[in-house]
Amino acid sequence: MARAIWTGAISFGLVTVPVKVYSAIERRTVRFHQLSGKTGVRVVQKRIDPQTGDEVPYEEIVKGYELAPDRYVVVEPAELETLEPSKTRAIEIEDFVQLSEIDPIYYDHPYYLVPGTGGAKPYRLLLEAMEDTGKVGIARVVIRSKEQLVAVRPMGDVLGMATMLFGDEVLPTDRLDEVPEAAQAKTTKRELDVAEQLVESLAGQFEPDKYHDTYREQVLELIERKAQGRKIAVQPPAEEVAPTAPDLMGALRASLEAVNARAEADGASKRRKAPAKAPAKASARKAPAKKPAAKKSGSSRAASKR
Repeated sequence: MARAIWTGAISFGLVTVPVKVYSAIERRTVRFHQLSGKTGVRVVQKRIDPQTGDEVPYEEIVKGYELAPDRYVVVEPAELETLEPSKTRAIEIEDFVQLSEIDPIYYDHPYYLVPGTGGAKPYRLLLEAMEDTGKVGIARVVIRSKEQLVAVRPMGDVLGMATMLFGDEVLPTDRLDEVPEAAQAKTTKRELDVAEQLVESLAGQFEPDKYHDTYREQVLELIERKAQGRKIAVQPPAEEVAPTAPDLMGALRASLEAVNARAEADGASKRRKAPAKAPAKASARKAPAKKPAAKKSGSSRAASKR
């Protein structure tokens, strides 16, 4: 079971909502340790003074900010403590904004907020109010002695909270070398029409479970095989082929044809896998038997003889 990493309250206006904070993600990165190639023992990293060659005890380590190569300003822990934000237990919402106004580049780490003791009703009230208005709460919170800018928003039946980057932490696009060249490039209407068709042909619903970290899966499979004592054949790296300037319209049309062909193949495969319709069951009720023809009366037979 997940454990809460922080407890406190959301405050907006004079309303207080007790909440607990849980991390919303669990990293699946494959982690390796550094071992000695000779003994297979895990190596130990030491802090060495390059001038004396001696190991520096942890208690003698100080923080230094580099002003220029080999020039540092030393900052004492006590000096930093005077600047730390007050350790409040409040997520103080400062503004409510539209979700569409926040570019995803500003999101950092996601969390879940669940109601704390006695907070069920105000929690639900805030969640429904933001759902109905389509608003997101922008707030500040102190976690692990660091003030964070966060966005609080509805996520189904719970509130989500994502730490955010500050504006000066996002690299402006005008500092990228290739942007001016791309901005000056011209496209034709035919190219745009085919490109839009290609986009539409690949459009669909976002299904998170559809995507997998194939590299991590292959690494874990490799580790499992090696742990079982199986030999691993190392393949030579493939030679890199220098990219050539593509025929843009030709590439667009070929891509569209490939997508359409794949869609037709998927449709045919689904039709083959679909269970055959069961034959219609015979009606349980039998059709009534035909009545025998009535015998002709004597008068009628006489009439017919005439």
